[in-house]
Amino acid sequence: MTDDSVSRSARGVYGISVTSELSGVGPQTLRLYERRGLLAPSRTDGGTRRYSDDDLERLRRITELVDQGVNLAGIAHILDLETRNSQLESDYTQLEVLNARLKADQRPTPGRNAAPAHIPVAQDAGRAGYREGAATRCAAFVRDADASARNGI
Repeated sequence: MTDDSVSRSARGVYGISVTSELSGVGPQTLRLYERRGLLAPSRTDGGTRRYSDDDLERLRRITELVDQGVNLAGIAHILDLETRNSQLESDYTQLEVLNARLKADQRPTPGRNAAPAHIPVAQDAGRAGYREGAATRCAAFVRDADASARNGI
């Protein structure tokens, strides 16, 4: 049986000897990497380590960094930063999509919340134009209404 909530690449399927053979990293080194927090294989009910495809990919990155002369503490820091960077990139992409949707939803359509093109926007002595002034007054009204609601008025 398979657990649908865990992706195939994250499911621990390889024992330590198979992982060692696939990666070229000895079993004792795999245990050391786990003790240092660089790898976190899943465990069976009996306590046997089970490595996933994601663990193998992480192990490839660890091996690459070791070959470049980075110590294990440095590797832990690099892997943490790479993980955080990936998460930030994902969050940024989601925010860009959301922002594009919001902008599309807020575009005025002719006849709805749009001032006719032939009406000029008045500017006077550094004050905002008519449209901007209306938006400011609207925001102030909402702010005052929220304050009144909080104060029980």
